[in-house]
Amino acid sequence: MTAVWVDSDHDDDTRRAGLYSGDLYLANASPAGEALCAFARELAEEAFDGLDPRLAQHEMAVEAYAAVLAELKPRFIHHQRSKELLRDLLAEQGCDLDQVHVDVPRLRSSTSDGYLTTGIAYAWHPHRDTWYSAPMTQLNWWLPVYPVRPDNAMAFHLEHFDRVVENDSEIYNYYVWNSTFRAAAASQVGKETRPLPRPRGEIDLSTAVVPLPPVGGYTLFSGQQLHSSVPNTSGVTRFSIDFRTVHIGDVAAGRSAPNVDAACTGSSIRDFVRARDFAPMPQQVVSLFDDGTESQGELRYESPEAQQRR
Repeated sequence: MTAVWVDSDHDDDTRRAGLYSGDLYLANASPAGEALCAFARELAEEAFDGLDPRLAQHEMAVEAYAAVLAELKPRFIHHQRSKELLRDLLAEQGCDLDQVHVDVPRLRSSTSDGYLTTGIAYAWHPHRDTWYSAPMTQLNWWLPVYPVRPDNAMAFHLEHFDRVVENDSEIYNYYVWNSTFRAAAASQVGKETRPLPRPRGEIDLSTAVVPLPPVGGYTLFSGQQLHSSVPNTSGVTRFSIDFRTVHIGDVAAGRSAPNVDAACTGSSIRDFVRARDFAPMPQQVVSLFDDGTESQGELRYESPEAQQRR
Protein backbone atom coordinates (compact mmCIF):
# COMPACT_ATOMS: atom_id res chain seq x y z
CA MET A 1 0.00 0.00 0.00
CA THR A 2 1.26 3.46 -0.90
CA ALA A 3 0.17 6.51 1.08
CA VAL A 4 -0.01 9.95 -0.54
CA TRP A 5 0.28 12.61 2.15
CA VAL A 6 -0.93 16.14 1.45
CA ASP A 7 0.26 18.97 3.71
CA SER A 8 1.32 16.42 6.30
CA ASP A 9 2.24 17.55 9.81
CA HIS A 10 4.96 14.87 10.00
CA ASP A 11 8.37 15.93 11.22
CA ASP A 12 11.25 15.28 8.85
CA ASP A 13 12.31 12.00 10.51
CA THR A 14 8.81 10.56 10.09
CA ARG A 15 8.52 11.94 6.58
CA ARG A 16 11.80 10.40 5.45
CA ALA A 17 10.78 7.01 6.88
CA GLY A 18 7.56 7.16 4.89
CA LEU A 19 9.41 8.12 1.72
CA TYR A 20 11.83 5.20 2.12
CA SER A 21 8.82 2.88 2.29
CA GLY A 22 7.32 4.26 -0.93
CA ASP A 23 4.98 7.03 0.21
CA LEU A 24 4.59 10.31 -1.65
CA TYR A 25 4.39 13.69 0.04
CA LEU A 26 2.61 16.62 -1.61
CA ALA A 27 2.52 20.15 -0.28
CA ASN A 28 0.57 23.24 -1.20
CA ALA A 29 2.30 26.55 -1.86
CA SER A 30 4.51 27.97 0.88
CA PRO A 31 6.39 31.28 1.09
CA ALA A 32 9.77 29.67 0.40
CA GLY A 33 8.42 27.52 -2.43
CA GLU A 34 6.73 30.49 -4.04
CA ALA A 35 9.93 32.54 -3.79
CA LEU A 36 11.99 29.83 -5.51
CA CYS A 37 9.47 29.46 -8.33
CA ALA A 38 9.14 33.24 -8.73
CA PHE A 39 12.90 33.53 -9.18
CA ALA A 40 12.84 30.80 -11.86
CA ARG A 41 10.02 32.62 -13.67
CA GLU A 42 11.95 35.89 -13.49
CA LEU A 43 15.00 34.35 -15.15
CA ALA A 44 12.90 32.49 -17.75
CA GLU A 45 10.88 35.52 -18.74
CA GLU A 46 14.04 37.60 -19.04
CA ALA A 47 15.68 34.89 -21.18
CA PHE A 48 12.75 34.72 -23.61
CA ASP A 49 12.82 38.51 -23.98
CA GLY A 50 9.14 39.39 -23.94
CA LEU A 51 7.74 36.04 -25.04
CA ASP A 52 5.75 33.94 -22.60
CA PRO A 53 8.14 31.03 -21.85
CA ARG A 54 5.18 28.62 -21.96
CA LEU A 55 4.22 29.70 -25.49
CA ALA A 56 7.59 30.65 -26.98
CA GLN A 57 7.87 27.27 -28.71
CA HIS A 58 5.12 28.44 -31.07
CA GLU A 59 7.06 31.58 -32.01
CA MET A 60 10.65 30.37 -32.35
CA ALA A 61 12.65 28.01 -34.52
CA VAL A 62 13.61 24.97 -32.49
CA GLU A 63 17.34 25.71 -32.70
CA ALA A 64 16.85 29.25 -31.38
CA TYR A 65 14.58 27.98 -28.62
CA ALA A 66 17.12 25.38 -27.54
CA ALA A 67 19.84 28.04 -27.53
CA VAL A 68 17.81 30.09 -25.04
CA LEU A 69 17.46 27.05 -22.78
CA ALA A 70 21.19 26.36 -23.08
CA GLU A 71 21.89 29.73 -21.44
CA LEU A 72 18.90 29.89 -19.09
CA LYS A 73 19.27 26.54 -17.38
CA PRO A 74 22.92 26.83 -16.30
CA ARG A 75 22.24 30.38 -15.15
CA PHE A 76 19.50 29.15 -12.82
CA ILE A 77 21.44 26.10 -11.67
CA HIS A 78 24.57 27.99 -10.66
CA HIS A 79 23.02 31.24 -9.46
CA GLN A 80 23.78 31.87 -5.80
CA ARG A 81 20.20 33.07 -5.27
CA SER A 82 18.84 29.70 -6.45
CA LYS A 83 20.89 27.89 -3.82
CA GLU A 84 19.89 30.30 -1.07
CA LEU A 85 16.20 29.97 -1.92
CA LEU A 86 16.52 26.19 -1.97
CA ARG A 87 18.08 26.32 1.51
CA ASP A 88 15.19 28.52 2.68
CA LEU A 89 12.72 25.92 1.43
CA LEU A 90 14.47 23.07 3.23
CA ALA A 91 14.56 25.04 6.48
CA GLU A 92 10.89 25.95 6.11
CA GLN A 93 10.01 22.29 5.61
CA GLY A 94 11.70 21.21 8.85
CA CYS A 95 14.94 19.75 7.49
CA ASP A 96 18.10 19.72 9.60
CA LEU A 97 20.44 21.86 7.50
CA ASP A 98 23.53 20.23 9.02
CA GLN A 99 22.39 16.67 8.31
CA VAL A 100 20.66 17.24 4.98
CA HIS A 101 22.92 17.55 1.94
CA VAL A 102 21.59 18.82 -1.38
CA ASP A 103 22.57 18.91 -5.04
CA VAL A 104 21.99 21.90 -7.33
CA PRO A 105 18.44 22.99 -8.19
CA ARG A 106 17.72 22.27 -11.85
CA LEU A 107 15.27 24.09 -14.09
CA ARG A 108 13.53 21.57 -16.36
CA SER A 109 11.34 22.05 -19.40
CA SER A 110 8.99 19.80 -21.32
CA THR A 111 7.78 21.22 -24.61
CA SER A 112 4.44 20.29 -26.12
CA ASP A 113 3.57 17.99 -29.01
CA GLY A 114 7.08 16.76 -29.79
CA TYR A 115 8.58 20.20 -30.45
CA LEU A 116 11.80 19.43 -28.54
CA THR A 117 12.21 16.18 -26.58
CA THR A 118 15.94 15.39 -26.71
CA GLY A 119 19.17 17.00 -25.56
CA ILE A 120 18.46 19.88 -23.22
CA ALA A 121 14.74 19.03 -23.11
CA TYR A 122 15.01 15.27 -22.69
CA ALA A 123 11.67 13.50 -22.19
CA TRP A 124 12.16 10.87 -19.51
CA HIS A 125 11.14 7.26 -20.00
CA PRO A 126 10.10 5.24 -16.90
CA HIS A 127 13.14 4.99 -14.65
CA ARG A 128 14.40 5.02 -11.10
CA ASP A 129 17.12 7.49 -10.14
CA THR A 130 18.76 4.59 -8.32
CA TRP A 131 19.50 3.05 -11.75
CA TYR A 132 21.73 6.09 -12.31
CA SER A 133 23.97 5.60 -9.26
CA ALA A 134 21.87 7.68 -6.87
CA PRO A 135 22.23 6.79 -3.18
CA MET A 136 19.35 4.68 -1.91
CA THR A 137 18.75 7.46 0.64
CA GLN A 138 18.16 10.05 -2.09
CA LEU A 139 14.93 12.03 -1.96
CA ASN A 140 13.65 14.06 -4.92
CA TRP A 141 11.80 17.37 -4.67
CA TRP A 142 9.77 18.57 -7.69
CA LEU A 143 8.09 21.98 -8.00
CA PRO A 144 6.09 23.36 -10.96
CA VAL A 145 7.15 26.87 -11.97
CA TYR A 146 3.85 27.52 -13.77
CA PRO A 147 0.56 25.64 -13.24
CA VAL A 148 0.66 22.03 -14.46
CA ARG A 149 -2.05 19.74 -15.82
CA PRO A 150 -2.44 15.98 -16.17
CA ASP A 151 -1.12 16.14 -19.75
CA ASN A 152 2.16 17.90 -18.98
CA ALA A 153 3.26 16.81 -15.50
CA MET A 154 5.17 13.84 -14.08
CA ALA A 155 3.89 10.29 -13.68
CA PHE A 156 4.59 7.77 -10.92
CA HIS A 157 4.32 4.01 -11.35
CA LEU A 158 3.84 3.29 -7.67
CA GLU A 159 3.14 -0.43 -7.85
CA HIS A 160 6.77 -1.02 -8.87
CA PHE A 161 8.40 0.66 -5.86
CA ASP A 162 9.52 -2.56 -4.15
CA ARG A 163 9.11 -4.94 -7.10
CA VAL A 164 11.85 -5.94 -9.52
CA VAL A 165 11.63 -4.17 -12.88
CA GLU A 166 13.93 -5.86 -15.36
CA ASN A 167 16.34 -3.20 -16.59
CA ASP A 168 19.80 -2.66 -18.05
CA SER A 169 21.28 -0.53 -15.26
CA GLU A 170 24.40 -2.68 -15.35
CA ILE A 171 25.50 -0.56 -18.35
CA TYR A 172 25.77 2.56 -16.21
CA ASN A 173 28.78 3.80 -14.26
CA TYR A 174 28.47 7.31 -12.87
CA TYR A 175 32.12 8.22 -13.32
CA VAL A 176 32.19 7.07 -16.95
CA TRP A 177 28.99 9.04 -17.51
CA ASN A 178 30.59 12.19 -16.11
CA SER A 179 33.68 11.93 -18.28
CA THR A 180 32.12 10.67 -21.52
CA PHE A 181 28.45 11.61 -21.80
CA ARG A 182 27.60 14.34 -19.29
CA ALA A 183 28.50 17.36 -21.44
CA ALA A 184 26.73 15.88 -24.47
CA ALA A 185 23.60 15.39 -22.37
CA ALA A 186 23.25 19.17 -22.16
CA SER A 187 23.51 19.63 -25.93
CA GLN A 188 20.79 21.66 -27.52
CA VAL A 189 19.04 19.52 -30.10
CA GLY A 190 19.53 16.26 -31.93
CA LYS A 191 19.02 12.55 -31.73
CA GLU A 192 19.25 11.14 -28.24
CA THR A 193 22.32 8.92 -27.93
CA ARG A 194 22.80 8.75 -24.19
CA PRO A 195 23.21 5.22 -22.79
CA LEU A 196 20.69 5.65 -19.99
CA PRO A 197 19.24 2.58 -18.27
CA ARG A 198 15.71 1.62 -19.21
CA PRO A 199 13.20 -1.10 -18.38
CA ARG A 200 13.72 -4.17 -20.52
CA GLY A 201 9.98 -4.68 -20.89
CA GLU A 202 6.93 -2.48 -21.28
CA ILE A 203 5.59 -0.56 -18.30
CA ASP A 204 1.81 -0.29 -18.02
CA LEU A 205 1.40 3.48 -18.12
CA SER A 206 -2.37 3.29 -17.64
CA THR A 207 -1.95 2.82 -13.89
CA ALA A 208 0.24 5.90 -13.43
CA VAL A 209 -0.46 8.45 -10.71
CA VAL A 210 0.05 12.08 -11.77
CA PRO A 211 0.30 14.48 -8.80
CA LEU A 212 -0.50 18.13 -9.55
CA PRO A 213 0.96 20.35 -6.85
CA PRO A 214 0.28 24.08 -7.22
CA VAL A 215 2.97 26.60 -8.08
CA GLY A 216 5.09 27.01 -4.96
CA GLY A 217 4.11 23.54 -3.73
CA TYR A 218 5.99 20.31 -4.30
CA THR A 219 5.94 16.57 -4.79
CA LEU A 220 8.52 14.75 -2.66
CA PHE A 221 9.48 11.14 -3.40
CA SER A 222 12.22 8.55 -3.06
CA GLY A 223 14.78 8.14 -5.83
CA GLN A 224 13.66 4.50 -5.83
CA GLN A 225 10.23 5.45 -7.20
CA LEU A 226 9.68 4.49 -10.84
CA HIS A 227 8.62 7.71 -12.60
CA SER A 228 8.50 9.26 -16.05
CA SER A 229 7.59 12.36 -18.01
CA VAL A 230 3.95 12.54 -19.09
CA PRO A 231 3.93 13.08 -22.89
CA ASN A 232 3.13 16.77 -23.15
CA THR A 233 0.03 17.37 -25.29
CA SER A 234 -1.11 20.50 -23.45
CA GLY A 235 -0.06 23.07 -26.03
CA VAL A 236 2.25 24.80 -23.53
CA THR A 237 5.75 24.14 -22.30
CA ARG A 238 5.97 22.86 -18.74
CA PHE A 239 8.70 24.39 -16.59
CA SER A 240 9.62 22.79 -13.28
CA ILE A 241 12.37 22.77 -10.67
CA ASP A 242 13.83 19.65 -9.15
CA PHE A 243 16.58 18.95 -6.67
CA ARG A 244 17.68 16.04 -4.52
CA THR A 245 18.62 15.58 -0.89
CA VAL A 246 20.49 13.02 1.20
CA HIS A 247 20.38 12.83 5.01
CA ILE A 248 23.82 11.74 6.17
CA GLY A 249 22.49 10.47 9.49
CA ASP A 250 20.35 8.00 7.55
CA VAL A 251 23.36 6.99 5.46
CA ALA A 252 25.36 6.24 8.61
CA ALA A 253 22.47 4.32 10.20
CA GLY A 254 21.68 2.31 7.06
CA ARG A 255 18.17 3.80 6.68
CA SER A 256 17.10 3.94 3.04
CA ALA A 257 14.72 2.71 0.40
CA PRO A 258 15.23 -0.93 -0.68
CA ASN A 259 17.46 -1.72 -3.63
CA VAL A 260 15.45 -4.31 -5.53
CA ASP A 261 16.93 -4.12 -9.02
CA ALA A 262 19.71 -1.51 -9.46
CA ALA A 263 22.98 -2.92 -10.83
CA CYS A 264 24.77 0.33 -11.73
CA THR A 265 28.20 1.26 -10.35
CA GLY A 266 29.80 4.40 -9.02
CA SER A 267 27.89 6.95 -6.96
CA SER A 268 26.63 10.51 -7.25
CA ILE A 269 27.22 11.04 -3.51
CA ARG A 270 29.94 13.65 -4.15
CA ASP A 271 27.42 15.93 -5.88
CA PHE A 272 25.73 16.71 -2.57
CA VAL A 273 26.77 19.59 -0.32
CA ARG A 274 25.68 20.54 3.17
CA ALA A 275 22.50 22.58 3.02
CA ARG A 276 23.52 25.08 5.68
CA ASP A 277 26.74 26.34 4.08
CA PHE A 278 27.24 24.27 0.89
CA ALA A 279 30.31 22.52 2.32
CA PRO A 280 31.37 19.30 0.53
CA MET A 281 30.06 15.89 1.50
CA PRO A 282 32.25 14.51 4.35
CA GLN A 283 34.87 12.05 3.16
CA GLN A 284 33.79 9.48 5.73
CA VAL A 285 30.37 9.41 4.06
CA VAL A 286 31.81 9.34 0.53
CA SER A 287 34.03 6.37 1.38
CA LEU A 288 30.95 4.27 2.21
CA PHE A 289 30.02 4.37 -1.49
CA ASP A 290 33.41 3.45 -2.96
CA ASP A 291 33.08 0.30 -5.07
CA GLY A 292 36.43 0.10 -6.87
CA THR A 293 35.33 1.93 -10.03
CA GLU A 294 36.60 5.35 -8.91
CA SER A 295 39.45 5.33 -11.46
CA GLN A 296 37.13 4.88 -14.45
CA GLY A 297 36.17 8.53 -14.97
CA GLU A 298 35.32 11.83 -13.30
CA LEU A 299 34.18 11.41 -9.71
CA ARG A 300 32.18 14.63 -9.80
CA TYR A 301 31.15 16.50 -12.93
CA GLU A 302 31.85 20.20 -13.03
CA SER A 303 30.22 22.11 -15.84
CA PRO A 304 32.05 24.90 -17.73
CA GLU A 305 29.70 27.40 -16.04
CA ALA A 306 30.63 26.10 -12.59
CA GLN A 307 34.35 26.20 -13.45
CA GLN A 308 34.02 29.85 -14.47
CA ARG A 309 32.44 30.68 -11.10
CA ARG A 310 35.30 29.23 -9.06
